[in-house]
Amino acid sequence: MALLDLFIVASMPVLKLLLITGLGAYLALDHINIMGEDSRKHANNIVFYVFNPALICSSLARTITYDSVIMLWFMPFNILLTFIVGSALGWLVIHITRAPSHLQGLIIGCCSAGNMGTLFLIIIPAVCKEKGSPFGNPDVCYEDGLAYASLSLAVSAVFLWSYVYNIVQISSLKSSKAIHINDSSPITKQGDIEEPLLLGKDQLVSEYDADDGQSCTIFETKPQGQISIVKRVKQCLEKLNNKINLKIIFAPSTTGAIVGFVIALIPQIKWLLIGDEAPLRVIQDSASLLGDGTIPALTLIVGGNLLRGLKETGLEKSIIVGIVIVRYIMLPIIGIGIVKLALHFGVVQPSPLYQFVLLLQYALPPALNIGTITQLFGAGESECSVIMLWTYALASVSLTLWCTLFMWLVAP
Repeated sequence: MALLDLFIVASMPVLKLLLITGLGAYLALDHINIMGEDSRKHANNIVFYVFNPALICSSLARTITYDSVIMLWFMPFNILLTFIVGSALGWLVIHITRAPSHLQGLIIGCCSAGNMGTLFLIIIPAVCKEKGSPFGNPDVCYEDGLAYASLSLAVSAVFLWSYVYNIVQISSLKSSKAIHINDSSPITKQGDIEEPLLLGKDQLVSEYDADDGQSCTIFETKPQGQISIVKRVKQCLEKLNNKINLKIIFAPSTTGAIVGFVIALIPQIKWLLIGDEAPLRVIQDSASLLGDGTIPALTLIVGGNLLRGLKETGLEKSIIVGIVIVRYIMLPIIGIGIVKLALHFGVVQPSPLYQFVLLLQYALPPALNIGTITQLFGAGESECSVIMLWTYALASVSLTLWCTLFMWLVAP
């Protein structure tokens, strides 16, 4: 297929994204205020807790099989590699730009965590439906692509909330601007939070409780009053639960993916829910109907959130340039080498769409939920808005070019 034809196919989804994002930014203007801060906050909650899990669950349940699970095993590992390579490159950006301590976690997060949610759910289905797509039958491509996008979203959410969350936490504690917590003062936060939060303030306080720093020993050589071994075990389990923060790891999107896999891989449940003759198909149809609202709602919210970056200043340009180089030049080039090497050794199945998704995981802008994490700890919130503005503005060009190259590389 001609490179120009591939460029046109790749540009259409990005143009659609830009149009809807522009509409979201327009609706968020002060004199319009349809997508103001409060509206975005409420819409975000609906998308995060209802639309996203419904879309992920319904698409995985409909498309995943035992054979596809075997074929998809490399995808979680590939996502882990994007985090590892991105973190290493982010560390270089920190040392080259001499970034202040309170921004170091933000920089590593932006370099390591890509937006494998919103953009995947928009770009992959749209590319499949474009005339001239190299991925074969549009309907089959759409179903498979939605499953790949849903799995990517779920896996990346686990890494984001278990890795980036803790990186930003450590960075905020090292900074002189970090939130200081004592036995009697809870975490305070100024300003509205535009993204859905997975932790309440009480949970955040428990994570930094002074008792957390004490060692957890069940069998003491010295007596501890009348505390029984059972009670000590209970205390240790509570401390372990606070440190692991399962509520962060098992976000609604991750839970939706687990439910989708359970339905897909247990034949009896799948027979009840999936298919035109399924007795309980109304449940699957309802979930699909809810999931259909995810993409337009997410894109409008993105446009409104990016508008905030225009009002913020004060971030060193070298930091923005460093993150842009990592995400749009270094990571995609390294990703091509990793995927081609995996294909050479037979680790990756020779499916053009699957290879395209693996490659695209290295070329995405930073994950939007990084903004949520910076808001939780009050470290680098305004700087994060500026980074998001510039990276997403440049993504319109970068994604088009990389999608074109990736389709050319994987085209049969």
